[in-house]
Amino acid sequence: MSAKLETLSQKLQEYFGDKLKSQTLALGEITIEVGADNYLGIMTALRAEAAFGFEEMIDLCGVDYSTYRDGDWQGGRYAVVTHLLSVVHNWRLRVRVFAEDESFPSVSSITGVWASANWFEREAFDLYGIAFVGHDDLRRILTDYGFIGHPFRKDFPISGHVEMRYDPDQARVIYQSVTIEPRENTPRIVREDIYGDPAHG
Repeated sequence: MSAKLETLSQKLQEYFGDKLKSQTLALGEITIEVGADNYLGIMTALRAEAAFGFEEMIDLCGVDYSTYRDGDWQGGRYAVVTHLLSVVHNWRLRVRVFAEDESFPSVSSITGVWASANWFEREAFDLYGIAFVGHDDLRRILTDYGFIGHPFRKDFPISGHVEMRYDPDQARVIYQSVTIEPRENTPRIVREDIYGDPAHG
């Protein structure tokens, strides 16, 4: 661990203490995991405190861990992962928070801390169904207004639930239940003994 990351790691531990569920180093970046009840307070401190100085939120996304490591994952299902940058200190931080209720996943909105989180949180809501408590305008951003479900959830069917098509009799686009039969595509496997052998062309 570089001296810079060591300094950041120590400051995080000293300032937040038991509020950090875990702190790990991977790929030259520190990741902290926090509880949903402490999430907003910690994020506010990471921006406001000069010791941290995370004035930029680079990215925020939802994650569905239901099939992580081939289903051997023992933690929560839905998480929000945020990437922060401090230009002043020239360091980065990844923050992960798990939603406590899998049937209705929700965490606090950080749009009051970083306004740039607005569309990122709307995207996580749209694609994963994670509600951001305190968000002023939480509505779908990528899927259609009448879309049913959240397409990045691991249990969402590949063909979806609804399809749309143009109906010439009604002279408009209509929505209907999916008419595609569910199937599994198996790729063709070449098993010839001489396949890939330059001596046999």
